[in-house]
Amino acid sequence: MHDVAQRAGVSIKTVSNVVNGYPHIRPTTKERVEAAIDELGYRVNMSARSLRTRRTGLITLAVPVLSLPYFAELADAVISAADAAGWTVLIEQTGASRERETEVLSGRRRHLTDGLIFSPLALGPDDLDLFRVDFPLVILGERVFGAPADHVTMNNVEAAKAATLHLASLGRRRIAVIGAHEGERVGSAALRTEGYRAGLAEAGLSFDPALVAEAGLWHRSTGAEAMRRLLDDGVELDAVFALNDALALGALHALHAHRIDVPRDVALIGFDDVDDATYAVPSLSSVDPGRGQIARTAVELLLERIGATGDPAPFRRVVPDSRIVGRESTGEGGEVVGVQPGGTEYVAVLGG
Repeated sequence: MHDVAQRAGVSIKTVSNVVNGYPHIRPTTKERVEAAIDELGYRVNMSARSLRTRRTGLITLAVPVLSLPYFAELADAVISAADAAGWTVLIEQTGASRERETEVLSGRRRHLTDGLIFSPLALGPDDLDLFRVDFPLVILGERVFGAPADHVTMNNVEAAKAATLHLASLGRRRIAVIGAHEGERVGSAALRTEGYRAGLAEAGLSFDPALVAEAGLWHRSTGAEAMRRLLDDGVELDAVFALNDALALGALHALHAHRIDVPRDVALIGFDDVDDATYAVPSLSSVDPGRGQIARTAVELLLERIGATGDPAPFRRVVPDSRIVGRESTGEGGEVVGVQPGGTEYVAVLGG
């Protein structure tokens, strides 16, 4: 750093400010310092910086799997948001294993990063004590509510209700749901199925258990299998609400295989609005749960906790806005046909 300062004709402090992204530096000075850095091949000693600041500049994102488009696109959005703030993201893939999720919270790699954004699937409401950790933590998803941490979740019930009402508004009266988990009380399946039933009730449609198709893991294959079961059982239906887009894409494949026209004979809507939805044939209507806002908010909350001094702030539960995006699978052309506003709730006091 001393050599860079000499070459650029500035102080060591100015070099430090440029390296650390301090905003209030004259552009010409910044250009001189950056040119000197390039000429001399200077690189920041991250180990020394970590010892001095007690920070690594790294955060962890732990998700169940990256093979599902939603989690892959979420990881991409988190990386982009962190990068814009000058932070690097390490990815942990838990496989929805209880052992590996517990390891994420207390394992030997915890000290390698400054904070954790965590989307659990195996841990649940009986495991709240595991989330009483001594490092910054932001929880994603719908498995754990009331934990001592900031939480960014989805507008699951209202969004699922809106998706069901949208199908009903198109004149559909036999609306099936794919992806239910029998007996589940917490989690995305339970919440979205609750929203589906609320949508039926508001539309004046009776709930028929025959229209509920269960699926274990939410993949294309399980969506196709659930759709085939409904069709092979002769269940009368004219619309399908799939609880995520992977299930919906699998259902679309099964409908094609049975020579059923979408949307003429069966309208289809998914949930998550992954990129594949736009390029399906026909293009897939879906619920956009605000994935980009989820990623940005999670990073912002985590970095606030990392940089916080003084008394800890109250925990926040943030619910982004969600939207219904109508595409060809429901007879539309890609327009937003409904918005469910989210919000922020202050739910606890850190350590309380």
